[in-house]
Amino acid sequence: MQTEKVRVRFAPSPTGPLHMGGVRTALFNYLFAKKHNGTFVLRIEDTDMQRYVPGAEQYITEALNWCGITPDEGVLPDGTIATEPCPHHPFAPYRQSERKDLYSQYARQLVSQGHAYYAFDTPEELESYRREAESRGETFIYNFAFRNRTANSLNMTAAEVAHRRKESNNWVIRFKIPENQTILMNDMIRGEVSVQSGTLDDKVLWKAHDGLPTYHLANIVDDCLMEITHVIRGEEWLPSLPLHYMLYDAFGWQKKRPMFAHLPLLLKPDGKGKLSKRDGDRLGFPVFPLEWTSTSGEKSRGYREDGYYPEAFINLIALLGWNPGTEQEIFTLEELIEAFSLDRVTRSGARFNPEKARWFNQQYLRTRSDTRLVQDFLPVLQKKGIATTPLKAEQVVSLIKHRASFVHEFWDLSYYFFIPPSDYDPSYYKKAWKPGTPGILRQARDILAGCAPFDIPSIDKALHQWMEKEQLKTGQVMNALRLCIVGKPQGPGMAEIMAVVGKEDTLVRLDQALNKL
Repeated sequence: MQTEKVRVRFAPSPTGPLHMGGVRTALFNYLFAKKHNGTFVLRIEDTDMQRYVPGAEQYITEALNWCGITPDEGVLPDGTIATEPCPHHPFAPYRQSERKDLYSQYARQLVSQGHAYYAFDTPEELESYRREAESRGETFIYNFAFRNRTANSLNMTAAEVAHRRKESNNWVIRFKIPENQTILMNDMIRGEVSVQSGTLDDKVLWKAHDGLPTYHLANIVDDCLMEITHVIRGEEWLPSLPLHYMLYDAFGWQKKRPMFAHLPLLLKPDGKGKLSKRDGDRLGFPVFPLEWTSTSGEKSRGYREDGYYPEAFINLIALLGWNPGTEQEIFTLEELIEAFSLDRVTRSGARFNPEKARWFNQQYLRTRSDTRLVQDFLPVLQKKGIATTPLKAEQVVSLIKHRASFVHEFWDLSYYFFIPPSDYDPSYYKKAWKPGTPGILRQARDILAGCAPFDIPSIDKALHQWMEKEQLKTGQVMNALRLCIVGKPQGPGMAEIMAVVGKEDTLVRLDQALNKL
């Protein structure tokens, strides 16, 4: 490593919305950097222009901002990516498409040193080679056993290579995998890993037709030049680790090679395979932090739009594949930074549990002050055409918030505080309404009409003294009152409900119910 200070990077490709697995990768990089007083860099790897999606880069920066994962380098205050070096962004530009001249220089360097070569195979020829191998029951591998009999600079004169390069841009630069070598590597999560070079392809590093590198070359060059000390990325990149090790060796950058850590996959709820958008669509939960509309107009749900708090979302994904070694589950971002370490990251895949996701949001909702929750609830009431006071809304919120996982659930849990029942649950009517119920309710109405002040303690005391005097059972009275005031078996205690509804509306609802029922 070139520097002692920890420097990590999150390097997404703008090929679509950022999956929650990508957010977890960004989070783990961020936590590791902050734990070690290091630097968290955001770099956009946009060299795959065929898969580039307009708006994806903006989605990435907005998603990280919503999550509170703030890069130290790369992103400017307006959300754009730094394109010119400056004191706070010394390694700009941070978009790979703006660094492309750099990569061709390093690709040619590898060719001149004998670590790479020019290959002129057409896509049709490569497909033919694959079919031929499959017909023999073999897997096609473009390596030392194959490259000596195909069209590349290893088998041509310098003049012929120059001619082929000049007459067409349908050629690439491939890395020359060494023969019969054991590549030894170390992963901070998985320990020592070894691979035989004969199982590896001569991967394409640079393409003449668009003048752009592949991921393999670009990320190695950028990581070295940006002085990245640790590469923390998804498990899907583990098969590329041997090539990346060999590229550092080929460039003579062994001392600059970062330490690698490959995070486990996020798995479907049943644990069978990688979590995908289809799983979310099928089972009814989002897999993206923010809502996303594709170029075809298809909308995908987002955790933000589904009502999740960013703190709950971050807490949720932090515990997918990592554990603190304690029973603690609820963490602030600061607590996560303090507790985080890569040696607590698991090797096996992390199963996603949508119900646990709801539970996390519920825990964070319960810690919100009633005043803060009211600010979120009032717009919901306004959309419903409900005019109320902040005081009443706060009284309602305090009574129902422990039954909710999201603010958008408040209305279904509390509508009866604001509007009288228009009908009465038939099954509950059979339970609550007996031959003597009308008489009992008329007496209860008189007791409530004389109750002052009309608050919870006074209502409770007045009703219980009356029930005790008349030898009435609690169920006889409270079930009937609930039917009249609410319309169904729902909500907190009746004294709480009536105190918030108010004396006047409570008596009106009782009169309406007695007339209808």
